[in-house]
Amino acid sequence: MDHTEEKSSYRPLLAVIGIALLAAASIQAGTGAFEAMSFMNRIMGMFFLLLAMFKFFDLRGFAQGFRMYDIAAKKFQPYAYAYPFIELVLGALYLSGQFLYFAAIATVLVMAISAAGVFISMKRGYKFKCACLGTVLNVPLSTVSLTENIGMGLMAVYMLVQMT
Repeated sequence: MDHTEEKSSYRPLLAVIGIALLAAASIQAGTGAFEAMSFMNRIMGMFFLLLAMFKFFDLRGFAQGFRMYDIAAKKFQPYAYAYPFIELVLGALYLSGQFLYFAAIATVLVMAISAAGVFISMKRGYKFKCACLGTVLNVPLSTVSLTENIGMGLMAVYMLVQMT
């Protein structure tokens, strides 16, 4: 894969991030006041819902790809099938503003597990397709995937700190 092709393979993930940010900013603008926590809830909610949507297009293919690098999915196959549903529920919780403490704890755990799997696979030099956008789009498993997991986990940690 040449450098140009590699850069373009991240466009779908960047589009998801951009759409989540735009949606969150649009909703936030309608409230008339900026509140960091509600803005992050909206970003996280939209992001999780969009990621889950792509995985549902081919749930079996997602689960197979996810098991290649996720440490929990390797050991417990049903986790690979449950993961998009976990994202869907987390997205709904963040957008609804309900059970946010639970959602943040779950996000930290899920993102830590995912980040660990991505990190280990990258360190071992494996060249997998990231299952983050299901099987519909081709996104390589890379530092971008790792940054996505760590970023989401850190936002959830920030939320937890703010809630306590």
